[in-house]
Amino acid sequence: MNNNNEIEKELIRWNKKLRIYPFDASNYIRRGMTYFKLGRLIESLRDYNKAEELNPQLTPYLWQRGLSYYYLGKYAQGARQFEIDLSVNSQDVEETIWNFLCIAQLEGIKEARESLLPVKYDPRPVMRKIYQLFAGHYSPENLLALEKTNSTRDNLYIHLYLGLFYEAHRGEIPMLEVGKTISSNIEKSRFHINEAIKYKVDDYMWYLARVHQQLRQPKVES
Repeated sequence: MNNNNEIEKELIRWNKKLRIYPFDASNYIRRGMTYFKLGRLIESLRDYNKAEELNPQLTPYLWQRGLSYYYLGKYAQGARQFEIDLSVNSQDVEETIWNFLCIAQLEGIKEARESLLPVKYDPRPVMRKIYQLFAGHYSPENLLALEKTNSTRDNLYIHLYLGLFYEAHRGEIPMLEVGKTISSNIEKSRFHINEAIKYKVDDYMWYLARVHQQLRQPKVES
């Protein structure tokens, strides 16, 4: 698994490539992803925008930009990006959930669930269960029970999306969680993100979990 030093070396390689091929949109996307791994969100967004400028046909494929929008607090732009993405990839649960997450930040859980876009079929069984969680048809407890039998990557996704689920519900008491306090949802979100990071795989979403942790950890009073 890459550490920060290795990611910095990766960034140096993309910088060199872009000096040689300054009009290659794909290189900007790759460098943007590297910036994101390092938590440099503004730089990542700048690179995704540059890639789109060089090749406007990439717009519905820039899911990475949607994630940068989310963590920069640009939820309306994020929701729009994921909505456009789903026009070419209607079977991806993750695009749908991130659209949900952006809308939840803007308008609340009720509105997000009402606008949850249908998914015809995602080939990943764990993502189909995660979709049902966000749709309100599956409990966090049932999803967590799958951790005992799933792969490392699936367990990463279980905890990551539970963390995001609780973050979305931080201002409300979720379905099937009657009696829990609002503050417990924040704590549960942090717990599951921390658990997700323990399942190290070479997956962009593992880096996202790490960025999420860095951005959402409690501020220490000086």
